Amino acid sequence: MENLIFSLNATAPIFLLMLLGLFFRKLRWIDEDFASKMNQFVFLVPLPVLVFKDLATVDFSAVWDMKFVLFCFCTTFLSIALAALLSLLWRDSSVRGEFIQASYRSSAALLGIAFIENIYGDAKMAPLMIIGSVPLYNIMAVVVLSLFRQERRKLDREVWVTTLKGIVTNPIILGIAAGLFWSALRLPMPSVMEKAVSDVSAIATPLGLMAMGASFDIRKAFGKAKPAALAAVMKLAGFAAIFLPLAVWMGFRREQLVAILIMLGSATTVSCYVMARNMGHEGVLTSSTVMLTTFFSAFTVTGWLYVLRSLSLI
Repeated sequence: MENLIFSLNATAPIFLLMLLGLFFRKLRWIDEDFASKMNQFVFLVPLPVLVFKDLATVDFSAVWDMKFVLFCFCTTFLSIALAALLSLLWRDSSVRGEFIQASYRSSAALLGIAFIENIYGDAKMAPLMIIGSVPLYNIMAVVVLSLFRQERRKLDREVWVTTLKGIVTNPIILGIAAGLFWSALRLPMPSVMEKAVSDVSAIATPLGLMAMGASFDIRKAFGKAKPAALAAVMKLAGFAAIFLPLAVWMGFRREQLVAILIMLGSATTVSCYVMARNMGHEGVLTSSTVMLTTFFSAFTVTGWLYVLRSLSLI
């Protein structure tokens, strides 16, 4: 019972904020356009400030963990490869790109930071997980969405330049880089700046979660039921069942294990839909998977945390 209460205390506040966003959407206090702008604002300002704060105020040498970053990178790559093999189940090749991306691409930044902060009070491991996984998320999304479509778009120089530019200018990556730079040089943070950074970072999690909840539309959850259901199962349970035991065997614990869990088993990020649409895909499979994983992750993430807590790993 104690482990169950711990797990619920970790997940319930996260999903209650998402339900609050959905409630505001039903009251029409938040519409689809406003929710989209909230998501964009959180991505551009509070989240980068939050990861900067978590890294700038700690010792760089104590935070950096190359073994952890490489594990996140390799696990992400293998997850993509497994999703690509499963995509061969669908004869329609135009479905495969959306299936692969929706199966592996997590809400790593927002949910990773939210869960680790909720359990441990800070999110120093989340930025390292983001370094190991998010750049690869973006690169491989461009590759699979370009290869598997009815009118195939060549992976020419322009596509690669745009992708690499998007990674280099990603606000969260810039926030991580600034935080590591600040920490490595041991720069002092004036109290006025510290207060401003703390206030801005404090709105990242609640605002982002409410925006995510407000974006939920149950009607889209069954657009392409079979591939969406399989993608959701792999996203919420499959990859975690395969790679979490490996993470435990390699000695990862506490914040590291929670970050790995969110990377492997959290809901599919909403940005998958945006990228799929922008690269010429229908987007129905992607939006269906986003909705299904967002809803069921309330139960699966709680279950995973309960198992890890019961085994005294977190």
